Amino acid sequence: MKLFNHFKNDIIISIASLIFLISIAIFVEHPWPKDFLISIFSFGLLAMSLNMLIGFAGMVSFGHAAFFALGGYAFGLFLQNELFLSNFGQLSIIIAFILSIIITGIYATIIGAICVRLNEIYFAFLTLAFQMFLYSVIVSWVSLTGGDQGLMGGIARPEFLGIDLSNSIHRYIFCSIIFVICILILRILNKSNFGYSLRLIRDNQERAEFLGIRVFRVKLICFVIASMVASVGGIIMTLFTSGAYPEWAFWTQSGEAIFMIMLGGISIFLGPLVGTVLLRLINDVVQMYSSHTELVTGIIIMVVVLGLRKGLVEYLLEKISWSKK
Repeated sequence: MKLFNHFKNDIIISIASLIFLISIAIFVEHPWPKDFLISIFSFGLLAMSLNMLIGFAGMVSFGHAAFFALGGYAFGLFLQNELFLSNFGQLSIIIAFILSIIITGIYATIIGAICVRLNEIYFAFLTLAFQMFLYSVIVSWVSLTGGDQGLMGGIARPEFLGIDLSNSIHRYIFCSIIFVICILILRILNKSNFGYSLRLIRDNQERAEFLGIRVFRVKLICFVIASMVASVGGIIMTLFTSGAYPEWAFWTQSGEAIFMIMLGGISIFLGPLVGTVLLRLINDVVQMYSSHTELVTGIIIMVVVLGLRKGLVEYLLEKISWSKK
């Protein structure tokens, strides 16, 4: 009850947002808005979880998409395993979901225990090295992962608790609920004592240690939580595409997540989510008129970064605050 009272406004906003998202499934018949939003749920969690490292703790990771890919591949492999499906039946979706997050958390703990001891550029490039290691495993282990063709053959979506994930509306509502829960968890962490500890570490690690904060442990917990949230994004994308692909583990996917954060704003909680929407819209619109998607997207990002020198949300909020003075 105390937790609810402390985060009452955030919980109310989350419930209202979920109602709005579900209303889209009920009242909008065209499939594009639902498909677009599911991609936002997936990549939005990747960007939001990465900003937990960058914005909360000051840990710039170039390899965060590895956990996005690991969650997606683990989930897909579980649901392609006939023995797993026969043993767990209708609960296989839930069990696969939980196990995929746990596996990602264990992997992140091992990787994080090595990486978070380093600072700045050394941390960034070591995370990139581990991501490319995972990418090479995915591409070379053809018998398990399908190699560079990805995890093909479709993924089973058994019905559970009256939810049929083979139904596009059920799948969209399920992904909406998972997405809102994850964003609420990140918001609670951001406003909790844990979040304040992360920001203190980001601003002055020596002072944090002097005040009694166990910096290594706090940074490792942050790394693991962010990785597990990213894995949920991968699971959502696996459900959406009925497959998993090695491109998810390539360094460009992590770079795209950083672009999302830069577009939206690193210091605003929902800035990365806004950046995700902007980048996905830019990609969709450019693809309609040109085949040079990367070139046009790169120019737009360069204009925003060099012109505004901050994320779009940060810039707009600053302009609004100035207009009120």
